This record gives sequence, C-alpha cells and structure tokens, in this order.
Amino acid sequence: MSPRPKSAKAPDGKMTIGELARRTGMTVRNIRAHQTRGLLPPPEVHGRTGFYGEEHVARIELTREMQGEGLNLEAIRRVLESTDGPSTEIVDFARAVWAPFEDETPEILERDELAEIWGATELDAKLIQRGEKLGVIRELPDGRIEALSPRLQRAGRALVELGVNPSSVLDTADDLRRQADAAAHTFVELFVKEIWEPFDKAGLPEQDWAKVRNALDRMRPLASDAVLAMFQIAMGEATEKAGEQTLRNASKPARKRSKRRGS
Repeated sequence: MSPRPKSAKAPDGKMTIGELARRTGMTVRNIRAHQTRGLLPPPEVHGRTGFYGEEHVARIELTREMQGEGLNLEAIRRVLESTDGPSTEIVDFARAVWAPFEDETPEILERDELAEIWGATELDAKLIQRGEKLGVIRELPDGRIEALSPRLQRAGRALVELGVNPSSVLDTADDLRRQADAAAHTFVELFVKEIWEPFDKAGLPEQDWAKVRNALDRMRPLASDAVLAMFQIAMGEATEKAGEQTLRNASKPARKRSKRRGS
C-alpha cells in the first residue's frame, strides 16, 4: 500500500478551503459552486492542495453585499468579470460603488408615534404609501414604520409643528426629491465623463485603480458640500426677494389708509 501524500504546508497568509469556509460562514460546497460560476478566482495550488487568501474573503463578502442590493449571481459575475484588472482592486472599487452614501442610522417608530408627529389620531395609509414611494419611510412587517432619514424626519416634524399640513410636507419632499435626483445625476455624469471614461480609454491601468476609487470616495462629501452651499446661496436670494415683495405688499394698505385720512 503506497503511503498517503502529505498535505502541503499553507503559505503565509493563506488558508485551505475548509478554513475559508469557517472564516466566511459558507459551506465548502457553496464555495466550490461560487468558483464554478466564476464568482471566485481559482486558489493558489501547492502540491494537490488549493490555498485561498484575503482576496477570496473580500470577494465572498462583496458578493453577499451585492446580493443584498438585489443583484442575482449572474449579474454579480458580470460585474466582477467586466475588467481584466486585479481582483482586489475590482472588489475594492465595487464595494465603494455599493457603499451607502448617507451617514444616518434609520429609526424605528411606532405607528401611534408617527401619527402624533403628523398631528393625526391615526396614520393615513395614502401618506404612508407616498412616503414609501419617496424613499423616506418604510412600513415593516410588524406594522412599525422605519424612518430611513431621521434628519429628514425631524425636518418634517418641525414643519408640521409650524402648522404645515403633512400632505404639503410630502409635496415639498416630492419636489426636493426630483431636484435631488437631478443634482445626483449631474455629479454621476461628472465622475463618468471626467474620471471613469479617461481611465477606461487608457485600458484600465492597474496602477490607477486606487486613484479612481479615491476619486469616487472624495466626490461623495464634495457633492454634498457643493449642493448645500449652492442651496444656501439660492435660499438666501429667494428669501430676500420674497421678503421685499411681502414688505411692498404690506405697505400698500397703509398708504391707502393715509390717503383716506388726509382727504
């Protein structure tokens, strides 16, 4: 009987498929299925043993994130294979693209709590539907309401306290959403035209992947700052014009009363 071959020693920083399974919480069978589908690069083989590294862990985590965003495995495979760049850079860039833009943690509200915020005795189903369509709230399976942006929720509450009808608050949110969509589209186009397209035409050079990812990361807060700054300028000008017009209108009856007294 021939001696059983010894297992190859794992290179530094590498792991067997069993260790990768334990590290990621996947089964060995599912890891092999991911490899068959083209979702994982092949392992580094030493002797008869395949070894995996951190890039495989990152790829598995990214695949889960993309699945959480609603992409199926075939769509994920196309994303990951859309370039010949190094897998770790592709993973890092894809993760940056899928990273949430907002820095807020959603809040969970009881139904009667939200009704009180809206100044009502009970929730209006149509208002809930409008809020969900706008992407600002979400009705949970247990009936509670998730406010996806607590900052926006606080602004809406303050408007209601000032006497604004909840329906009008949602009308305002609807208008703002359309304008925000346009602003977001403007910055996405800017990134694609000025950063991604030159990178793509250059053949996606390996040394520039980090630079492109860094540009995406930096553009997120820059976009927010630019939109806020421009809004503040526009709000100041609009308030000034409206104030001048209001004062002119308010002074007209006073002038008429003065004329009547003098007659």
